[in-house]
Order: sequence, then C-alpha cells, then structure tokens
Amino acid sequence: MSAATIFGLCTAVAAGLGLYGLIANPQPLRKIVAFNLFGTGVFLVFGVVARRGAGAGFATDPVPHALVITAIVVSFAATALAVALLLRLYQVTGRATINPDAGADSNRTSPDA
Repeated sequence: MSAATIFGLCTAVAAGLGLYGLIANPQPLRKIVAFNLFGTGVFLVFGVVARRGAGAGFATDPVPHALVITAIVVSFAATALAVALLLRLYQVTGRATINPDAGADSNRTSPDA
C-alpha cells in the first residue's frame, strides 16, 4: 500500500466521521468539532492531490498548498467565532442547545392578561 493510498483512506475516514457527526449529533459543540473533522478530511484531499501530482512526475503545484494553509487559518477563525457564539448563547439562555420551541412560550402574552 502506498503512502497516497493511506492518506486517501485517512481522508475518507475523517470526512466520513465529520459528516456523520454533523448529521447525528444535536449538540452545537459536537457539531463544531465534527465540522472541524470534516474540514480536516478536505484539507487532506488537497494534500493527496498535490502529492499525487508530484509523484506522477509533474512539477509541484504550490496552489493546493497555499489553499490548505489559507483554509486552516479561516477554519481556525470560524471555529473561534462559533465557540464564542456558543458561549454567549450559554450566558444568555443558561443552556448550550438550540431549541426553537422552548423560547416561543416565554415571549407570548397570555390571552388572560
């Protein structure tokens, strides 16, 4: 088994676990972690593509590497923003879950009033 095949399998596992976590977990913090795992799978795809191109005898293309470096920085910033918003949600509501039906009753006025 070649190194590119092993990286390809790791890519599939990381992206698959991340996608499963996004779909299956209702907690926002777990969704953030799953989204980062899915992003890691995508970053590995770009690395494998760049590696296979260099291994096939073509000149090394720096564009995939630049895209991955930029994507890592953007992913870190998006994760920090998502965690900050989740912390703010916890401070305001006292819970870290998003349930649209829970807040609807407290905002309505009763017909008796």
